[in-house]
Amino acid sequence: MSLTGTPFLITTIVLAAIGVVLPLALWSRVRGPALVRGAVRLLMVLFAQATAITLVFLMVNNANNLYDNWGDLLGTSDHVQTAADLGADGTGGISLHRLPKVKQTFRKASGPGMRTAGGVQVTRLRGQVSGVDAEVYVWLPPQYHEAAYRHRAFPVVELLPGYPGSPKAWFGSLHATAQLLPLMKSGQITPFILVAPRTSLVPDADTGCANIPGRVNADSWLSIDVPKMVMDNFRAESGPGGWAVAGYSAGAHCATKLAVAHPDRFHAAVSMSGYNDPMAEPASLTAKDPRLRAANNPYLLLKNAPVPPAVALYFSGESGDGYQTGMAMKKVAKAPTKVDVVYLPRSAGGHNMALWRPQITTVFRWLAQQFDAGDRKPGAGTTTRTLPLEPSTAGARRAALASGTASRAAVVRKP
Repeated sequence: MSLTGTPFLITTIVLAAIGVVLPLALWSRVRGPALVRGAVRLLMVLFAQATAITLVFLMVNNANNLYDNWGDLLGTSDHVQTAADLGADGTGGISLHRLPKVKQTFRKASGPGMRTAGGVQVTRLRGQVSGVDAEVYVWLPPQYHEAAYRHRAFPVVELLPGYPGSPKAWFGSLHATAQLLPLMKSGQITPFILVAPRTSLVPDADTGCANIPGRVNADSWLSIDVPKMVMDNFRAESGPGGWAVAGYSAGAHCATKLAVAHPDRFHAAVSMSGYNDPMAEPASLTAKDPRLRAANNPYLLLKNAPVPPAVALYFSGESGDGYQTGMAMKKVAKAPTKVDVVYLPRSAGGHNMALWRPQITTVFRWLAQQFDAGDRKPGAGTTTRTLPLEPSTAGARRAALASGTASRAAVVRKP
């Protein structure tokens, strides 16, 4: 029975109800010696507590898309076939343009939010470079199947969840496609292809989106294999000017790191409540080794870059949870690197979906500014343009925070 399926949820609700009714109906009817009566009553109480806790967990898990399946929850899922040493650029010396095109088979994805706004499709991808074998979810914008766009290539945004987290969260908990569909239909924002790959690749650990020989090549999975699959199967931009990556929490850290480390693969990154130092996530594999920790810290990568990367970075967060991360990056950024930082007050929410969900439209309006609005043909390179974004402030209401229209006046205020 699926962890996130309706049958298991209904079964748990029924068992929780039984757990409440059982002691009410049988408590005084239990017969036998005092020890037996006590044991039976204790079992009824434990059953009621266990079913109640399970129900609460399922509701929280389904609302936040933390664990996709039993393997993720129990720490038995392993999506790594091989983890060779692929070198500094993550290619292992492979000429990527010579790799054969691989046509994937897609099916309709199931789960909350996966059938709305035209529906999300999913495939199982065996990474030719990374050695990762995992699912990738893809959503196509409304213009993709229109005759007027049949010769157009579309920009792509890779969507990364936090840890623990499921790529489905972007479509379910964050309602990304439901929010963006009307804006894309009306031409208010760029029609993006949205791609959400699995990032939980090894049991009970956050990969930090890094390449770790012998353990996992998460960087190559996200920056090489997944983009190649999308370009092989869809009319997607082939140059870095048509690619961006966005994430929240641990996914935000990964998004920034991938863009700064690979400006030849991504032009823009969005970080919602992210961090720079991998130590911020105790379960991160990169936090356990000083060399890996430094090599996967986007602040150090940007600060020590011999040539400033031509990337645009967007940070949003509360004080102590993402805001200082962005300001640190802004301080060391040099042209052509561009950094926009949005301050969110404590009143906007916490480190959860309620904070990130209303930011979706703002984030994608910002991303739309980073892409050329002209015609695109499959396989053609693109140009980019950047525009300033007004940060949110402590005195702004939720609507202002979501629209990015609040003034600068209170940006440096602390809650």
